[in-house]
Amino acid sequence: MLCAVLTAATLAPAGPIQAATPTPPLRFGACPDSLPNPPAPTHVECGRLRVPLDWNRPRGPHIEMAVSRIRASGSHGERRGILLVNPGGPGGSGLSYAVTKRAKLPESVRRTYDVIGFDPRGVGQSAPVNCGRMGGLFTSPGANPVPVDRPAEKNYLTSLRNLADDCAAGAGESLPHLSTEQTARDMDAIRAALGERRTSFLGVSYGSYLGAAYAARFPHRVGRMVLDSVVGPWDWYDFDVIQSRALLRQRDTFFTWAAAHADRFGLGGSAAATRRAYLRVRHGLTRHPAEGFGPAEFDRAVYRALGRTERWVGLAEGLHDYLNDGHPDGLRPTTAFDSPDSRNYEAANRVVKCADSPAPTPHRILADIHRTRQLDPQPVLTGMEAPTCAYWRHKPARRTPLGSPDAPPVLLVASVHDPVTPIEGARRLRRLLPGSRLVTLDKDYSHGVFASRGNACVDNTAAAYLVHGTTPKADVNCTGPGLPDVP
Repeated sequence: MLCAVLTAATLAPAGPIQAATPTPPLRFGACPDSLPNPPAPTHVECGRLRVPLDWNRPRGPHIEMAVSRIRASGSHGERRGILLVNPGGPGGSGLSYAVTKRAKLPESVRRTYDVIGFDPRGVGQSAPVNCGRMGGLFTSPGANPVPVDRPAEKNYLTSLRNLADDCAAGAGESLPHLSTEQTARDMDAIRAALGERRTSFLGVSYGSYLGAAYAARFPHRVGRMVLDSVVGPWDWYDFDVIQSRALLRQRDTFFTWAAAHADRFGLGGSAAATRRAYLRVRHGLTRHPAEGFGPAEFDRAVYRALGRTERWVGLAEGLHDYLNDGHPDGLRPTTAFDSPDSRNYEAANRVVKCADSPAPTPHRILADIHRTRQLDPQPVLTGMEAPTCAYWRHKPARRTPLGSPDAPPVLLVASVHDPVTPIEGARRLRRLLPGSRLVTLDKDYSHGVFASRGNACVDNTAAAYLVHGTTPKADVNCTGPGLPDVP
């Protein structure tokens, strides 16, 4: 059981560090059984923090945030504060991420920081949002997610409307308050409850967006901040479109790579031949879904694989096996898409995106799909989550503010060929964080870099920044591993 409920409604809401109403310390105890146990002698402890549902109405309804902590392993003199971590999403649970990510951090960082995880509002054990059927999103096998004619386009828009209605019914009054801006204020409540003057932060993917939002609202409370695999300062819908085009480029790279290993995978000796094999698989699953696995499930598997090159061998083998025996087992995920954790993730993802930035119109959604299909008739639209916002009940008039000239220098990290968060996002966000530096991993095609790719250049640069405050004099270019080897 989590313990120690703490009220944070009286914390100072913004601006420079200033006196605030005294806040009781956040007390920790045992963690849920679902959390992984770190290797001894490391110990993880958990607590709960009570915060306003709407920080603009601090005396209104409250929710509880789940928080975890692993203390710094070094001496008292080595410790330099807390390092909040966020794994991305929106919708990713950070409670257990504190354990798994800390295990991969350089030892100097583990010795220096208390690593703090938390489930953002709407996620995991922090007032989780439930959107029910989500317009049929969890129907298995799902309908073809790429509309190819007017009836299919009408059905596509209807599913978006139904998804929005399901979220409105499931989230109720919390719907407009499960936003990145509100979560950034929760982060500052965690800082205050732990008695810290500064928040150091490591955010990956959406976590970079969350960190930039925190820097915008609390620039003088930022300690050292690493933003990895950066989401650019676009509206969420614009980001989704940009990502969908980057996935096309990544898939072409995959086709070329698989063709170079035709003797291993048997998908054809050219990129064009491999593409034809890929389309035979998808068209076969469209005509004859296999045991709950159709085109929607196939596209989700491809989306997941394209983001990390270590999954490319499995994808190529899965395509080969289907073409040979008609079974998609090699393409199926290890975790069911409709598991409780996945359902919460998918719901929180849409709810947060639609609370963060203006919505597209249905006309624009279809126009962008047409343009994408002109680039490639068979795109992967799995990451297009923000189109749901066209039918949202509470549509924000502005985009979440990101970055601040008053924040200290931030370290941004990006893989040059990351299709999930294209590198242009890091370049654009850096303009909103003057003095910041960009660490790029060249010859790399994966999502998630620091303490993830095993690259000493990246890891040492980020560790020196976090531990010693060493900001590089200029941007840093590191050399990545290239395309994956084939066993």
